[in-house]
Amino acid sequence: MSPPRRPEPPPMQTNDVRVAAAGAIAWAVALVVLLVIGLPSRDRWWLWVCGAGIAIGLFGVWYVPRLQAGRARQEADRAAKREKTP
Repeated sequence: MSPPRRPEPPPMQTNDVRVAAAGAIAWAVALVVLLVIGLPSRDRWWLWVCGAGIAIGLFGVWYVPRLQAGRARQEADRAAKREKTP
């Protein structure tokens, strides 16, 4: 017989927008460093990697609040349906 299972902890609250912004800033710093030190022509693709990282980070800053708001609306709708159902 196995021991009773402990209840799961609640989800950890994080600031996902701050994480996405920090990532975008880190890629921007990397881009500036690469531009300052200069790259050989065969390694210029790293500039595009930094640009893509910045773009993805900025997309995250834009998208995450909308995602969280949608999830909150969904959860509120589910809670309302549970209260209506006898």
